[in-house]
Amino acid sequence: MAEYVIKNFGISKILFIPAFVPPFKNTAPELAEHRYKMVELAIKNNPDFEISDIEFRHSGKSYTYLTIKELYEQYKIDGKINFIIGTDAFESLDRWYKSEELRKMIRFIVFVRKNDFDSSKYDIMKTNGYDFKFANMQFNDISSTEIRERIKNNEELTGLLPAEVERYIKENGLYKD
Repeated sequence: MAEYVIKNFGISKILFIPAFVPPFKNTAPELAEHRYKMVELAIKNNPDFEISDIEFRHSGKSYTYLTIKELYEQYKIDGKINFIIGTDAFESLDRWYKSEELRKMIRFIVFVRKNDFDSSKYDIMKTNGYDFKFANMQFNDISSTEIRERIKNNEELTGLLPAEVERYIKENGLYKD
């Protein structure tokens, strides 16, 4: 998805920000360092990609609003930050921490996560002040949940993850239970 954004949205750099503790997911805090390392391995060969430890420095729940606010301060950004998101998460923006302020700071690049997609469903989001564009990349139905389930069941992962990430998962015995 990030490569698609680089090629199709005129963006020169993608900043990956792994959450230390995602606010809407029940994940073990000890997996945070592993998630960071897996992102680092996945993007290491692409000069257009960079990883940030911004959410690790706070070591608590990661709220997008606080991260975006800090990015504006750190990088002296003028204008809106582009934010890559799936339709599933985009639909729940009104439940995010400080969503009213957040929508003024971000231009969302939304990736479709459904086969029966109807863009008119999102017209109300435009009316409510959200700035977004849909990415017309072909939908690929794979999720981190499915990958963890495959690992747990010793199923094949070939092609779903970069080889370095798959090796890291196996070497560290991640997602076995």
